Amino acid sequence: MATLLQFTVGNCLSFSEKKAFEMIASSIKDDPITNVVSQNRYKYLKTAAIYGANSSGKSNLIKAMGLMGNMVTESVKLNDNDDLPYDPFLLSNENKNKPTHLEIVYLQDNTRVRYGFEYTLTSITEEWLFIKKGNASENVLFIRNQEGIGVSDETFPEGVGLEEKTNDNRLFLSLVAQLGGTISKQIIEWFKTGYNVISGLNSSGYKGFTKQMFLKKEKGCDDAFNLFKKLQLGFQSVFATENDIDEDILLSKIPSELKDKILKDLKGKKSIDIITTHKIYNKKGDIIGEESFDLQKRESAGTNKIFDLAGPIFDTLLNGKVLVVDELDAKMHPLISQHIIRLFNNPESNPKNAQLIFTTHDTHLLSSNMLRRDQIWFTEKDKQERTDLYSIMDIVFPDGSKPRSDSNFEKNYINGRYGAIPYIVND
Repeated sequence: MATLLQFTVGNCLSFSEKKAFEMIASSIKDDPITNVVSQNRYKYLKTAAIYGANSSGKSNLIKAMGLMGNMVTESVKLNDNDDLPYDPFLLSNENKNKPTHLEIVYLQDNTRVRYGFEYTLTSITEEWLFIKKGNASENVLFIRNQEGIGVSDETFPEGVGLEEKTNDNRLFLSLVAQLGGTISKQIIEWFKTGYNVISGLNSSGYKGFTKQMFLKKEKGCDDAFNLFKKLQLGFQSVFATENDIDEDILLSKIPSELKDKILKDLKGKKSIDIITTHKIYNKKGDIIGEESFDLQKRESAGTNKIFDLAGPIFDTLLNGKVLVVDELDAKMHPLISQHIIRLFNNPESNPKNAQLIFTTHDTHLLSSNMLRRDQIWFTEKDKQERTDLYSIMDIVFPDGSKPRSDSNFEKNYINGRYGAIPYIVND
């Protein structure tokens, strides 16, 4: 089980200053109380929604979260002279050459891990790892800066002696894990399997995951089909078939200079098609047979998105992971996205306390009594086009008061009381 507590980003994309996003529950007594999990000394949230105008930085927050995960898991593959994915805030002369800051705090069992790093185009300038077990104080495992890497003999013996073997552009954590470090491997494994950042607009990165789940009838397949039935998507059944790839059709769309490489990559591989079945009726409305549809070609974009999302959703729920989705509600009816959120908030459908973090424009969620105040976040750009990130809990009105739990969040948000809305200039 993996639990995200906090993510901090600075000098990355539209984020100029360091901004922190938290899944730590506030001390408020808002309903639904089942949205909060108590684990030892920690109280954290199962879901969080992020609102904001177009181009306010919502997607950039999700990109930064995915960027950190990719850097941690892919660092092992870097060559000495490879550039890092450095994309600083470009609208300030001061920021263009400053490092990007990324830090994550997560909870695994009874251990809180705080790991982060700063980097430029060519090098990791700082890196740090702290661990806190139970009620004990936070312990430093290693700290890296321009002067070198300092490793604790007591708390991180697996890193001792490896300080000078780390390339400038490579994470020390990655090197230690590659050379057999136990703690470092566990952290990288958390990023690989416990923390998944995906797009709600483009499913190319995870469509195959759901297809494999249905083809192999893996755990979660039945739960996914039950979801399809509840949502009444129109088909009676869904199954996967494995077929030989039609190389002639595929290669006809590929430049000639790439065909040899593509053929080599495709050797021995098959495609997975998802088939749905629909009832056939006569004039009287009697069922007289069934018709099979290719999901991707014949079903709606919304149905395809729900199918594609089903794999990550139920993998997350069944294994107590963290799922981060940009534009959760895109291509879907609001009632469907609300049902998905309920799956995470409900202790019965989420017994392992998995987490869902998502961006959305669906303001109806704010009046659905599904989210507490500390689960509602906003992004807003200032006059210098820097993204600010805050929750309802951070808002203070001019009279010194704060949003109440019985406020009409949807109405107040649309009326601009919380900021983070588009301002349309009339001609």
